[in-house]
Amino acid sequence: MKEILVIVGGGRRNGNTARLVNAFVQGAESAGHHTETISLLDTEVRGCTGCNACRHGHACVQKDGFHELIPKIRKADLLVFASPLYYWTISARLKAFIERFYCLAEEDPAPPMGRYEKYPEKDCALLMTSADNLFWTFEQAVSYYRFTLVNYIGFHDKGMVLAGGCGSSKGMPQIEKTAHLQKAFEFGKTIY
Repeated sequence: MKEILVIVGGGRRNGNTARLVNAFVQGAESAGHHTETISLLDTEVRGCTGCNACRHGHACVQKDGFHELIPKIRKADLLVFASPLYYWTISARLKAFIERFYCLAEEDPAPPMGRYEKYPEKDCALLMTSADNLFWTFEQAVSYYRFTLVNYIGFHDKGMVLAGGCGSSKGMPQIEKTAHLQKAFEFGKTIY
């Protein structure tokens, strides 16, 4: 059994992304894993200010919900990053959450691949939704995920579900009209 923490970076509370997350969670739990879902609509996490207080032995100066999430992040085997596509990338809420991993880093005298520090060793996955479904729709978001979370922080990529073609951003969620929910369920069920 694995500990899975899903971070939802915005969107509508019962929109396409929330439904994709629910399908993933149902799959993971059906395989015996423990999941917890955190919505950044409910837990405020502000972006890193670059003050470097954490590099001088102090706690992060931001007084927000990230501090409560640190023990959950440390406990998790898998971090799942979930977001609707906003301006061709992840939401600002999710990016702010990722920026705050800076305060989790430790000094590394021999950092691999150009990193300056080492981060907790975790697996990661990406869940995204979009109204568009063009061949390049998720290109920038996937590039950010791979470069930042996998290549720089050093998390181990377990895969992604990129759910394009989920209907207009003006209307009701239409993800049920696609095969994405079943794909997310199977992804959660077989991720380990």
